[in-house]
Amino acid sequence: MNLTCYVVDDEYHSVEMLREYIEKTDGLELQGFSTNPLTALNEVTGPNPPDITFLDVEMPELSGMEFAGLVNLHTTIVFTTSFREFAVEAFEKEAFDFLLKPISYARFRSCIQRIQRNAIQKIQHKKEKRDFFFVKSETKGKMVRVVISDIIYVEGAQNYIKIHLSSGDIMPYLTINEIEQYLPMDQFSRIHQSFIINTYRIKAVEQARVILEKDIILNLGRFYKEPFLEKMNELLLKSRRKF
Repeated sequence: MNLTCYVVDDEYHSVEMLREYIEKTDGLELQGFSTNPLTALNEVTGPNPPDITFLDVEMPELSGMEFAGLVNLHTTIVFTTSFREFAVEAFEKEAFDFLLKPISYARFRSCIQRIQRNAIQKIQHKKEKRDFFFVKSETKGKMVRVVISDIIYVEGAQNYIKIHLSSGDIMPYLTINEIEQYLPMDQFSRIHQSFIINTYRIKAVEQARVILEKDIILNLGRFYKEPFLEKMNELLLKSRRKF
């Protein structure tokens, strides 16, 4: 199983070092690189996002932290920086690892091995896919069963989420990124930093908003709008007749 990689760093010598490490590591494939974070943003969030993005922290126009906040749903983030003080903020952005420059190949390889093991576990998890899961409720010691098809949408709110179900709402102590890992991508779509919707529950899509069952109206987030509309366009029946 090959993992694709993308490198974002405004220092070209750092890009070259990571390219060399990637090319000599079995199971890795260099998908692209850029010294311009704005250019990289379009490529990393495109139709074929890389499995891993190696990301510098201090860059002009768009910092690594800002970049990570926009792409961590598309790719696994590994920060590469000379500044140790960014470590806490990096993991708050749900980075997989934090590599301090100068990065040794041994440290790089250790990071990759952990990512590869994690990828294998995810594949095994998908093979054992279930149509429900349990979450801890607000009542201490109580777990609640959630049937995936009953979810209308999930709303994020700092350290917890609200799962809106056909039968009511529950608020487990999870982040929206954590629950997203358990939702089938063919059925659910992230349309906003704070919203994941069940596409089977959509009544209509109108420009910058989505209307769900129960006449729930949610706005499309700026960076989620285009990939969501592309996904919807694939489901759109189109006539071949010319009028």
